[in-house]
Amino acid sequence: MGVEGQCNKAVEDQEPKPVEEETEQNMAKDSTTTAISLSEPVPSWFTPKRLLVIFCVINMVNYVDRGAIASNGVNGSPRVCNKSGVCSQGSGIQGDFNLSNFKDGVISSAFMVGLLVASPIFASLAKSINPFRLIGVGLSVWTFAAAGCGLSIDFWSITVCRMLVGVGEASFISLAAPFIDDNAPITQRTAWLGIFYMCIPTGVALGYVYGGWVGDGFGWRYAFFGEAILMLPFAILGFVMKPLQMKGFSPAGSKSSLTTPDTNVVEVEVITTDNDVAISKYSSKEASRSALSRFWQDLKVLLVEKIYVVNVIGYIAYNFVIGAYSYWGPKAGYSIYHMSNADLLFGGITIVGGIVGTLAGGFILDRMNSTIPNAFKLLSTATFFGAIFCFSAFCFKNLYAFIVFFLIGEIFVFATQGPVNFVCLHAVKPSLRPLSMAMSTVSIHVFGDVPSSPLVGVIQDNINNWRTSALILTSILFLASGIWFIGIFLHGVDRYNEDSENPDVNVERLNMTPLLEDKTAEATSSSTQL
Repeated sequence: MGVEGQCNKAVEDQEPKPVEEETEQNMAKDSTTTAISLSEPVPSWFTPKRLLVIFCVINMVNYVDRGAIASNGVNGSPRVCNKSGVCSQGSGIQGDFNLSNFKDGVISSAFMVGLLVASPIFASLAKSINPFRLIGVGLSVWTFAAAGCGLSIDFWSITVCRMLVGVGEASFISLAAPFIDDNAPITQRTAWLGIFYMCIPTGVALGYVYGGWVGDGFGWRYAFFGEAILMLPFAILGFVMKPLQMKGFSPAGSKSSLTTPDTNVVEVEVITTDNDVAISKYSSKEASRSALSRFWQDLKVLLVEKIYVVNVIGYIAYNFVIGAYSYWGPKAGYSIYHMSNADLLFGGITIVGGIVGTLAGGFILDRMNSTIPNAFKLLSTATFFGAIFCFSAFCFKNLYAFIVFFLIGEIFVFATQGPVNFVCLHAVKPSLRPLSMAMSTVSIHVFGDVPSSPLVGVIQDNINNWRTSALILTSILFLASGIWFIGIFLHGVDRYNEDSENPDVNVERLNMTPLLEDKTAEATSSSTQL
């Protein structure tokens, strides 16, 4: 009986479990697996290198527009009347709308109005709305505004469209650099920024060639239509791509009460949903008041940061010259050296000088060890030698001597692009980087290339000598070099790893959603070890 009882018990233990019990266990396993899969972030297709390429193409298209509107094929020439009262028709925008050099300069600077108004707004909204959605909105405005330029009927209509073009740049330029700085390898941050900003001179140069070719072959209006078509896919991409987070901002789906370390003021609690919509606990009026208050607090923090202020002032003087070069360069070259292909020649010089100089500046700073004092040393030295060569170039009457000296000068001048933006990003805490880039961009345009184009036009209208006008303009580069030289002696702190929004939260944990699988694997393994 004992043996038989034991056998019966063993058989009972081996009998299958009830269906209900097995189903419950399977459901538990499934829920556990689902929870694990939800907790593990899925890597985005947008790896750092792909993200860099996308930003570079958008930046280049943006500046192709700048070069195109300055080209002889699009900008054209004014109507000229002889003593007997017979007037030529002129060509391009200037001829069709019968613009003086001053009004022509206003068109080149009109985008600044949209940039000035929209940049702080986009930088502030980046704290509560996914930045890529903001970029999508801005690039959509840019696309329609570019097409509107092609449909313009007079001076005021094209001026308004140029203002709206600035809105698109505002959404992009203040957010792209922080993303790149977040994802670049630590030893190559300045080089990656250099690659991104290399697209500025390259885009302007390609714009010269593109504008000259399309303007002469099809008419200046078609140049703007082509730009709109090129930008449209990227505007759509901003709405459909997977949301990504920037360093110093709470990840999507988080709920936190943000506190300003400097003022200890509790901000509006924001919940970011999957639809990238910011939901506030308070009324919209209270939220707007709080956002405005936060903007002014952040702006005050920027203005008391001496390193940042000196860097931007030097950048303003530098951009005053570069902006006028990019707009008036082809016309000055045509007048001084009687270039038959001024657009192509200036485009070629700018492409070579921009690519070589910008890449060299980024790589040199990385080799020097990317620090703020080293960045100022490179900025001051490169700008000083660039000023010498560019000034000397306009003193030569021989075209080939001008080309050689101006090319060398451009290489030195464009070597500043990576270092100057490195300082803008690293002189402030992570949460202020979008506003830092926005205010830097607004400042260099408001006080730099916006007034420089009309002012050079006024000087030229009065003295009627492009060589003298170019020499006066180039001398301002020496001022920029001197201002950046002062920055070498200021005590600067690299704030890249400082806590930003919430002092109780580690900044590294607020970094971007992993873009690469190996990063996700590293995060998973480290959490397992803990």
